[in-house]
Amino acid sequence: MSHSPMLGAGVIVPGPDGTVLIGRRTTAGEPPTWSLPGGKVDPGESFEQTAARELAEETGIVLPAERMRVLAVLLDHHLGRPRLTAAVLAPPSDAPAVVLEPQSCAGWERVPVGALPEPMFFPSALVLSRWLPDYPAPSGGFVYPLQHGS
Repeated sequence: MSHSPMLGAGVIVPGPDGTVLIGRRTTAGEPPTWSLPGGKVDPGESFEQTAARELAEETGIVLPAERMRVLAVLLDHHLGRPRLTAAVLAPPSDAPAVVLEPQSCAGWERVPVGALPEPMFFPSALVLSRWLPDYPAPSGGFVYPLQHGS
């Protein structure tokens, strides 16, 4: 039996003070975890457009898709089906984040990058490992870094 792959984007929103925006993920049927903003790609969207839309829908923070940068594409089978997640770096922002999807998030916090809480949502941990060289990548994921410039 084949399962359709899930396509999504995880959004890294660095603060100008060495923090990153994370939320308390409280999705029904899943254990609570910490998570970056992000979500599924809608038809016709790029990863950058998905990142900008999901960030606005979940937090109220509006940042232009043109300023988003894909760092890597990540593949995992953590849920028993293929999931492809783009690690998307947003421009730095300290705009206030509000909970706009209370069914899946209990609150947003800006956390120092050296003190990230656990447990982290699996795709968010993969995304963070592409941005922070010392953040441990969880096992069971495949990383496809993108080359920029040249």
